[in-house]
Amino acid sequence: MRPSQPEAPAEAAESRSDTVSALERGISVLRCFSQEHPVLGYADIAKMTGIPRPTVNRLVATLNATGMLKPALAPDRFTLGPGVISLARVFLVSLDVRAVARPRMLAMAEELGCSVYLAVRDGMEMVLIEACRPRSSILSPRLDVGSRAPIPTSALGRAYLSALDDSQRNQLVDSLRLLRGPEWDHIGPGMQRSIAEAQRLGYCLSLGEFHHEINSVSVPLVGPGDEVMALNCGGAAFMFTEERLRKEFAPRLLAIAQEIASDIGGRVPATRSQPSVA
Repeated sequence: MRPSQPEAPAEAAESRSDTVSALERGISVLRCFSQEHPVLGYADIAKMTGIPRPTVNRLVATLNATGMLKPALAPDRFTLGPGVISLARVFLVSLDVRAVARPRMLAMAEELGCSVYLAVRDGMEMVLIEACRPRSSILSPRLDVGSRAPIPTSALGRAYLSALDDSQRNQLVDSLRLLRGPEWDHIGPGMQRSIAEAQRLGYCLSLGEFHHEINSVSVPLVGPGDEVMALNCGGAAFMFTEERLRKEFAPRLLAIAQEIASDIGGRVPATRSQPSVA
């Protein structure tokens, strides 16, 4: 998967009067660490964030002292510390939707032989907060809780975008366009088609666009506080064909979303042909 990227250059953070630039810089340092880059040095972090090396040294020292980072085995290299794990546990425990969703997600995974995920947005990516796969699966999981998916090319991200109001979606899409630069001309049209499909049918697809060997389908789900989430299932493209995703998996995923919404006091966004289901 792609490494996590800071939401904006460090210089941009300083220009916003309603934020604390030092805190934003510290968070941008933490966001550099990912499954692909679990261990980083000072120079790595400076390159990934655009923050000057002397400032990176001070930020890393502070994060290390507070337990958010810890020294790695190699000299002058670091990895995430136990402080991050403690915060993540508090966050996950607070998400009651996971307890409601997991039994239904697991039942679908067992019955249909697919991996089922629940995700929320974190910056310019979707992050998995629950993952279920069939016990019979002999494949090692590609994704698990904490894994990330890019918003514009993943079905998860496209379903999330479809549930936002126009102003929120346009603002986020503008940020994604700036972040992706020249590749946006290739990414944008497919994303827009998927958003329109989700608004029309209640689900959308990603056919080899996030990963060339993976097809998946996602549906949006809105919690009682208007927090937007997305449910997803999929797998190897030769097994999870577009026809199967539409005829077999999408209806089941929509039914699960409606059941979860009913239990948590949320809703499934309305499509153009039907009202919102709560």
